[in-house]
Amino acid sequence: MTDEPQISLRGVTHAYMTDDGPLPVLRDLNITVQKGAFTAVVGPSGCGKSTLTRLIAGLMFPDEGEVRLGGKLVKSPRSTVGMAFQNPVLLEWRSILRNVLLPLEIVANDLSQSQREDRARELLALVGLEGFEEKKPSELSGGMRQRASLCRALVHRPEVLILDEPFGALDAFTREDLWQIMHELRHEEEFTCLLITHDLRESVFLADEVVVLSGRPATTQEVLKVTLGKDRVLDDLYTPEATDMLAHLRHQIQIAQGRGEELAA
Repeated sequence: MTDEPQISLRGVTHAYMTDDGPLPVLRDLNITVQKGAFTAVVGPSGCGKSTLTRLIAGLMFPDEGEVRLGGKLVKSPRSTVGMAFQNPVLLEWRSILRNVLLPLEIVANDLSQSQREDRARELLALVGLEGFEEKKPSELSGGMRQRASLCRALVHRPEVLILDEPFGALDAFTREDLWQIMHELRHEEEFTCLLITHDLRESVFLADEVVVLSGRPATTQEVLKVTLGKDRVLDDLYTPEATDMLAHLRHQIQIAQGRGEELAA
């Protein structure tokens, strides 16, 4: 008997109610992520990618189908999930260390205060923020604030990490720096990750597989296995192998946008 996948969406359909009636967003969506895997989700703008993250986190529930984490049906928000967004949403009146500690003040745990602080300091050091623990968010650059946000998402050792375009608002150099930090975090921390992104290079560099969603209402259009090695460097994105994968993904996005036949003509 095989182990249950860490993340499982089966036959998920969802619509939002509007003044003009229901707006279908997801239709019969199926996604499976094994324990310890890193899956990226890409697709056209407005196809329901962020809705997907809320369903997995238990912040909302599908009209049809089921969402399971570790084999258990998601019926409420789950403390075993960590989340990071494009906006780090750090609290200005708290130091960086106190911002990172916030989940440990909310999620039940057996750690003493000193153990909590040691855990937060360990993560901050891992992402290059040692010495900035007592700074306020406004004293840090955008990239540094996003590093702190990643630490906050991981501090309570979640089983699942959801990243909803966390690097989208950063400049290209800072974004690539954070991609490499994410690889280091994968080596040091145990978690299953689902990344929502519009950046195809980001998806190929970070993920084990890339799920392409169709246009709205979204369903699973394609699943691409990333064949780069686990110990990746940025130069890997310029290899023929990566170039072929990126070209394939671009074509899939064009199909999802309804432009596949037009471009082929």
